[in-house]
Amino acid sequence: MNQIAVPAAAEAHEPALENLAHERRHFKPSASFAASANVTAAAYVEAEQDRTAFWEDKARRLTWSTPWTQALDWSDPPFARWFVGGELNVAYNCLDRHVEAGLGDRVAYYFEGEPGDTRTITYRALKDAVCQAANTLTELGVQAGDRVAIYMPMIIEAVVAMLACARIGAPHTVVFGGFSADALRARILDCDARVVITADGGFRKGTATALKPAVDEALRDCPEVRTVLVVRRTGQEVAWSEGRDLWWHDTVETASIDHAPKSFDAEHPLYVMYTSGTTGRPKGILHTSGGYLTGCSFTHWAVFDVKPETDVFWTAADIGWVTGHSYIVYGPLSNATTSVIYEGTPDTPHRGRWWEIVDKYGVTVMQCAPTAIRTFMKWGSAIPDSYDLRTLRVIGSVGESINPEAYMWYREHIGRDRAPVVDTWWQTETGSAMISPLPGVTVGKPGAAMRALPGIDVDVVDDDGNSVPNGSGGYLVVTSPWPSMLRTIWGDDDRFVDTYWSRFPGRYFAGDGAKRDEDGDIWLLGRVDDVMNVSGHRLSTTEIESALVADHKVAEAAVVGVSDPLSGQAVVAFVVLRSEAGDGGEHIVRELRTHVAKEIGKIAQPQRIMVVAELPKTRSGKIMRRLLRDVAENRPVGDVTTLADASVMDRIRGGIATGMHDD
Repeated sequence: MNQIAVPAAAEAHEPALENLAHERRHFKPSASFAASANVTAAAYVEAEQDRTAFWEDKARRLTWSTPWTQALDWSDPPFARWFVGGELNVAYNCLDRHVEAGLGDRVAYYFEGEPGDTRTITYRALKDAVCQAANTLTELGVQAGDRVAIYMPMIIEAVVAMLACARIGAPHTVVFGGFSADALRARILDCDARVVITADGGFRKGTATALKPAVDEALRDCPEVRTVLVVRRTGQEVAWSEGRDLWWHDTVETASIDHAPKSFDAEHPLYVMYTSGTTGRPKGILHTSGGYLTGCSFTHWAVFDVKPETDVFWTAADIGWVTGHSYIVYGPLSNATTSVIYEGTPDTPHRGRWWEIVDKYGVTVMQCAPTAIRTFMKWGSAIPDSYDLRTLRVIGSVGESINPEAYMWYREHIGRDRAPVVDTWWQTETGSAMISPLPGVTVGKPGAAMRALPGIDVDVVDDDGNSVPNGSGGYLVVTSPWPSMLRTIWGDDDRFVDTYWSRFPGRYFAGDGAKRDEDGDIWLLGRVDDVMNVSGHRLSTTEIESALVADHKVAEAAVVGVSDPLSGQAVVAFVVLRSEAGDGGEHIVRELRTHVAKEIGKIAQPQRIMVVAELPKTRSGKIMRRLLRDVAENRPVGDVTTLADASVMDRIRGGIATGMHDD
């Protein structure tokens, strides 16, 4: 494993004045915001005094049918058991208890379809729909412990399907609707799902995109799947397998709305979510019921300062990713929050669509990916500036660390210099946010994730596992168990131990590098395998990307290290220019190389800069750098199933406008 870089910025150079000005700007919460914040600085003190008791207190925000007898069993690390002996029903905590408390008429979701169709569904109506789906699944023979695969567009029925599974104790595995039939097949087989819930298709970029054909293809090699439930969304014709395929409207929507939820052990499996593995074989991350719900419910309430009585919350992500699980479904619903679900893309039918939705529904709290923010920067501030975004009072980012320039643009043009920015660090494996500002407490720094949330213990360590001093970089580790942590990799305990716990025994290694600044606040440096060794100098891809984006002509940048016979690795950058920069040219490439040298040092200058129209991203907004490395090294492009748009790689190969070598 590569040694992590101590950031060059901390060792060998002074950043350019423009970037330095951003890094030195601090944003203190307003007195009025701090006075009414859900969480104060006292939470850190409470958690430090007794971390386990702290999490017990947060678990009591939920309704338990049977109280736990032991908060944490860590007798066989790294296999944790939280709230031992406790029983609850996750769906009851998200729906029934709110209806019983008189909140049945509160809106659970405002749904906005890409074509412009809308739905408003209350907590009572959502509970009834979930009961109908639970009764249907039970009649189809699904029992507690059986797995159900969900392959859906971003529609209300996807939420209903997840909660119905939770209600009857059937772990769900949600497969992102953009994945291929092969990816779907692999996940169905790995977790041995016997029922698949899907739709005829969904709408994306103005087109009805079919989903059912991918299911049919996947199931050719999944003979154990006995039933496919199909939601009619687009109305397009689909092939039909009699005896296996059932329409949602013929089954779920005609079922009884009466269903008594059964309580399950706190460690009962809730869902399996597959994430990329270094071997190419996806890892099925297992999350269980009580600890996971405790973590995502508390962090949703704390990080976003959610006031359920008045807020309208929007996580602009897909339910097929963990962000959607935790902060579209389980977190918001457990807190009786009103949320927005949007089916489509930010530029359909126009580039102001997101801000139109914020304006329409009076969204007050929003989070999205930094890659989306940089795209909006590329399109220009005139678009969001033309909408009334004054309702926004907290804005967040998720998916990867946010660079200072994107942070400042987001704060200025979306938050209107009023709404605090909460940049969250976490993973599929962690289940909920781990490092983030608290908007009523933290003095925010553009680009910094700041410090671990109350109840979470993290450290930055060197190769030998020793904590590094302030001003130094290292490996980011979690040093104590937390409630929403993954319990194992589905069907592979050995891989779970080897992947996450073997590098630093007794500590969870996230795979990310980080630095502590002089105040002890944490800055993420990206994945360890994205740290490059250039002529003996270890350079962070994130740092070089931030330097490139600091240039006003650049909207987005992705940096990879490629093999080089002279330096070991060479830096190759892919950049997307802002519209005012034109189509690019050698003069812009030369200017950007000079800019990187000024920001970081000549050693960090990209050997090649390729100007492209777009970057390959997953639906959650993460840039797939391994595919760019394939392009840079002129080899066949690897697996593209996780991309939101697989055709982007063909466009990148065919449309690279400029390349420049360091002679």
